Amino acid sequence: MVPTKVHLVGSVALDSVEEVFRTAGTLLGRRLLRVPDGEPGGRRLWISWQYPLLRSLPFLKADSSQPNQTSGFLPLQLADGTSPSEIRFPELGYAREARASYQDFLAARGRGDLPQDVRFQVSLPTPFAVINPFCTPKDALAIEPAYENAMLREVASICRAIPDADLCIQWDVCIELILWDGRWPYMRNPFEDLHAEIMARMKRIAQAVPEGVELGFHLCYGDWEAKHFIEPVDAGKLVEFANALRGAVSRSITYVHMPVPIDRSDDAYFEPLRNLQLPSKTELFLGRFTVTEPKLLRNASRPQPNTHLISASPPNAEWRAAELLRWCELCSEFTRKQRQSRSP
Repeated sequence: MVPTKVHLVGSVALDSVEEVFRTAGTLLGRRLLRVPDGEPGGRRLWISWQYPLLRSLPFLKADSSQPNQTSGFLPLQLADGTSPSEIRFPELGYAREARASYQDFLAARGRGDLPQDVRFQVSLPTPFAVINPFCTPKDALAIEPAYENAMLREVASICRAIPDADLCIQWDVCIELILWDGRWPYMRNPFEDLHAEIMARMKRIAQAVPEGVELGFHLCYGDWEAKHFIEPVDAGKLVEFANALRGAVSRSITYVHMPVPIDRSDDAYFEPLRNLQLPSKTELFLGRFTVTEPKLLRNASRPQPNTHLISASPPNAEWRAAELLRWCELCSEFTRKQRQSRSP
């Protein structure tokens, strides 16, 4: 059996970038179209590594009266007397990390640890996903544009340093999706027209990625203590969001990743995929490697032609590569049969 494709979302709990490339390349081989660096160090905790940077800036101060209910961080607000012209962020660190890891990527590919045609994947949080949780409601929307500009400068720096043909940029969409879902009581909606505001942001961050660079969207229900913030009722909100992306983003979208809760392999979860309207060339990745049975779409909806049933997002648990490979092997024959069943 020949597995088809595997998507690694971002964080991989191995000790070094070199180990991620060596392990992923050795075990997954040609199944691997793109590979992240595993997000070692502070990036292992996703946006949390940005908080010290924000705390260090003179135009922001901490509000000790209302600690964040999940992270415990003190929310940040504009310092007294701050004018709009003073809100400017320095480099955020993502481009610097990407440039260093790309050198490891080139070395790994040169040694044969990675396939020659694999791309280097840079996974980035949306600007809103950083500012909305860390800043007070009264000031977040005033702070966000400057942070977005800084993040887009990071994207530009990454794209200057890494050739288009070697690069994939993935936007991690979590806070926006939780708001879109609307059920988590700890997430505030700061907008009158939530959908329009979110899609305007998706359009801007997608346009920052050059057409020759692959563009992916990782739709996420969060990860706190190895659990989603809330579990999706079904794939309905994910499908809504993905369809809205198609309307908002003018450039090509290489792939969309949607989560599958560990305990969901029932038809009802996947039924909304009947309404998915991604472009024919956009790949859809479903699931997590912790799902142990390759039955996700056996009797459920009919997905897009480029649907794959395997992805991995193991930021808070040891990545057992042998288990992941076994999952790939289990899925491969089923995926091939799915493809054949859709052939005219």
